[in-house]
Amino acid sequence: MSQKKSFETIFIFLVFLLLALPFLLAFNDVLTKFVEKFVLWRLLQRFVVPLQTQIVGIVVSPFVGSYEAFADGMLVDGIPIKMSWNCLGWQSLVLFAISIVVALRDSSYTLFSKCEALILGFLGIFWINILRISFTVVLARYFEDVFRIVFHDYLAAITTAVFLVFFWWFAYAFILDEKS
Repeated sequence: MSQKKSFETIFIFLVFLLLALPFLLAFNDVLTKFVEKFVLWRLLQRFVVPLQTQIVGIVVSPFVGSYEAFADGMLVDGIPIKMSWNCLGWQSLVLFAISIVVALRDSSYTLFSKCEALILGFLGIFWINILRISFTVVLARYFEDVFRIVFHDYLAAITTAVFLVFFWWFAYAFILDEKS
């Protein structure tokens, strides 16, 4: 019964998140400026962005003519695409962390199954963000800027929300084991 309650709580949270999306997007700029006051974003920009750019390049390579990955972006068929620490998907990681607090607050699950859920959820968020960025790159290559901007700014958040709902359903159904 607590699984259902946790899932309902996550679902309701995500519904309110989607309702508040326009306000959150405006607030995201303020939050980004706040985060930029700390050193962590520089580490992400220096070490994580180049790695993620390389992975995105591999994913989009079948869909574009040519690409060249750099430490801070890509050149896709002559179109420059800038990538920064703010494009990594750290917001979806924050949402995932919040959902963990709600979903795993019940101590009736085994430690091993909680660890499994955490690892699979983190990997899921990582790959959702890789696919989100890759799709944005493909949109930039083949369509007008407005399509890329709408997807990047609005639909990407919905993608994360859909993933989280699916992931927690999957975790409750197949991963999390109750203690004996």
